[in-house]
Amino acid sequence: MTDNSFYDITIIGGGPAGMFAGFYAGLRNAKTQLIESLAELGGQVTALYPEKTILDVGGYPTIKARTLVDELEKQLTGADTAVKLNQTVIDVEQIDGGYQITTNQEVTKTKAIIIATGVGAFNPRKLAVDNSDDFEGKSLFYSVKHLEQFRDQTVLVAGGGDSAIDEALLLHGVAKKVYLLHRRDKFRALEHNVERLIQSTIEPVTPYLIKGLTQLDNGQVEVEAKKMKTEDVKKLVVDKIVVNYGFIAQDDALNKWQAHPEINRGTIEAQPSGRTELANVFAIGDVSTYDGKQPLIATAFGEAPMAINTIMKNLYPDRRGPIHSTSIKH
Repeated sequence: MTDNSFYDITIIGGGPAGMFAGFYAGLRNAKTQLIESLAELGGQVTALYPEKTILDVGGYPTIKARTLVDELEKQLTGADTAVKLNQTVIDVEQIDGGYQITTNQEVTKTKAIIIATGVGAFNPRKLAVDNSDDFEGKSLFYSVKHLEQFRDQTVLVAGGGDSAIDEALLLHGVAKKVYLLHRRDKFRALEHNVERLIQSTIEPVTPYLIKGLTQLDNGQVEVEAKKMKTEDVKKLVVDKIVVNYGFIAQDDALNKWQAHPEINRGTIEAQPSGRTELANVFAIGDVSTYDGKQPLIATAFGEAPMAINTIMKNLYPDRRGPIHSTSIKH
């Protein structure tokens, strides 16, 4: 199917960065489409961390990930942005006046593109234990999608970054016992969360690495963990294991496009405005990187207006520039 519309802006990716960009593009009266490969908006937040508590969004002391996505969706509904779900971008080709975008459902044309694909395909780094596949989906998980399935259970969280600590703190509220295993002595996370961890009853297991899993007759799992740089072994008996080792960068999809910015280990080198080396192609959110970049939702929310305002200045130099949101009359 071919959509003969020529969009001002095409946003590829429907996570928080793409959703806010879709809303802000509406404030600039840009003819915009947002393309998301999943069946619902929210990207990684919806697919992997719906129960996660988010702390870096202004105006919300704390907000659950699924609630933030719901609010972003309400905000986006107020914009005249065409939201297209279940569409995967197969190719992007440079044409006169912009780009032609081919998805698994249609072909459209656009003057500018904002890539907001986050980490791309959600492929977590797997637990490097020979029989780990036998436990996946039963007692081994790579995210906490349904908090209730961990209630009153003994849970081991493996990982040392912000997401791992977030999940441990989240589970601490419902689980009977939570261990947090990390291969280093120190955790790589926000100081605030590390303090909360120290003040909680979560038991750190450091510096250890999981080396083996054994299914017990009572349904529990015995975890064999080896202390780093020693031969010491610790054994823990748990009901569930949550591994948070981050994601494997996926360059494949974008690299297949005829026109794409240079991609390195899943990220696109961009300016703080989102500008890439391709004309009117911008990258925002976790997919973009530049000196000093912090991969926060708050950062993405700042990058979206910069990218859109730069695009609109390029496309329509005679239009009036952006105004403060407080000056917009409803």
